[in-house]
Amino acid sequence: MIRNERGQSLVEFALVIPLFLLLLVGIIDFGRLLYSYTQLQLVTQETVRIGSLGGTDAEMVQYARQHAQLGNASQLSVSISPAESARKPGQYMTTTLSYPFDPILPLIDSIIPGSFMVKTSSTIRVE
Repeated sequence: MIRNERGQSLVEFALVIPLFLLLLVGIIDFGRLLYSYTQLQLVTQETVRIGSLGGTDAEMVQYARQHAQLGNASQLSVSISPAESARKPGQYMTTTLSYPFDPILPLIDSIIPGSFMVKTSSTIRVE
């Protein structure tokens, strides 16, 4: 008796394609997250450097918002410690930048509803 196996590959493809797409979207999400973190870290280091060389808090926030290429600059949160009025040469200052990350992968959105924050900080000595 000869069996007809003409639809076998179509059924196998239908079973495998959702897993393949989830893996692909997960890789893309991880790449986006890694890019966001790296971009934020580089901008944080340059922002704190501006402050250590005598820049004002407003200049630091403006620099961070202009150079963080992450999408909506108004969502970027900049925290500077200590404040401009309390900074003295020889002290250490810390700048922290955080930005919300919205994953594409639907499974992550069901585990962690909404977005989560990508956060970086850098510390330098004030000159």
